[in-house]
Amino acid sequence: MDTITSFLASDIRTATPLLIAGLGILFSSRAGIVNVGTEGFMLVGALAGVVGSWLTNSSLLGSLFAMGVTVLLAAIFAFFVVYLRADQTVVGVAINTFALGATTTLNRILFGMNTSPPLINVFDVVPIPGLSKIPIIGDALFSQPLLTYLAFLSVPIAWFVMYKTHIGLKVRAVGENPRACDTLGISVTKVRTGAILFSGALAGLGGVFISMGQLSFFTEDMVSGRGYMVLAAVVFGRNNPVGVMLATLIFGAGDALMYQIQAAMSGVPYQFSMMLPYLITLIAVCAFKSKTRPPAATGIPYVKE
Repeated sequence: MDTITSFLASDIRTATPLLIAGLGILFSSRAGIVNVGTEGFMLVGALAGVVGSWLTNSSLLGSLFAMGVTVLLAAIFAFFVVYLRADQTVVGVAINTFALGATTTLNRILFGMNTSPPLINVFDVVPIPGLSKIPIIGDALFSQPLLTYLAFLSVPIAWFVMYKTHIGLKVRAVGENPRACDTLGISVTKVRTGAILFSGALAGLGGVFISMGQLSFFTEDMVSGRGYMVLAAVVFGRNNPVGVMLATLIFGAGDALMYQIQAAMSGVPYQFSMMLPYLITLIAVCAFKSKTRPPAATGIPYVKE
């Protein structure tokens, strides 16, 4: 029973940063933007959250600081892909490369290479009275950080915004037919820029959870490909908030399984267990790619006539 509880708790906790970032990337994806820079946004957010919490002694202020930093980085991304109409994939890769170098350098400057990690405020576990005492699932589902609860509660909100509000309608319309939107007076530039900034903020918050929810410090390249897993979750989830949530839980299960194997089978090379989350992601995307239709204008810069 303890193994099941531990697996479920680990699955939810490892799925949380993917879900947070995924809900943001979902909106930029529906607006026709391929945000390959998600990895970089999450990595910058992870370091900025630690720095902000270290400076303010507050996990909340640290999170807000990280979101502000990643919004600025997202604004740079938006400037190149929306206003200069640069190739979205190339700019995204550039963002990732910059983020890796910048976070590595700043981390060494601020905290040194051979010193102990700084003491920071992190996301504490918040047990829900009564529910956390349910056998097997209680400790797994209802003894999580507050941000985990908010992430999963945001799924129906994201669905409502996407499919039942004018904001969601504009985002989806811009992703399908930007020229028709322009004809109707909808600013394609503003919608896409807003979607990118929103996705950057949530991707940064997802990175914060990795450094302050799963760990209590920053390490170089600690996101380790999870930004790409977020993109895969959006594809696997068919650009739907509920689908993205289910996809992140599946990918999170790969991470949880990795930890279980490392703990139970010490004789197995750790490289084998570490590849499981990415292998599951690859299989899922390949299996469902043909069943997923991206927005018609995905990756296509809009040129106003």
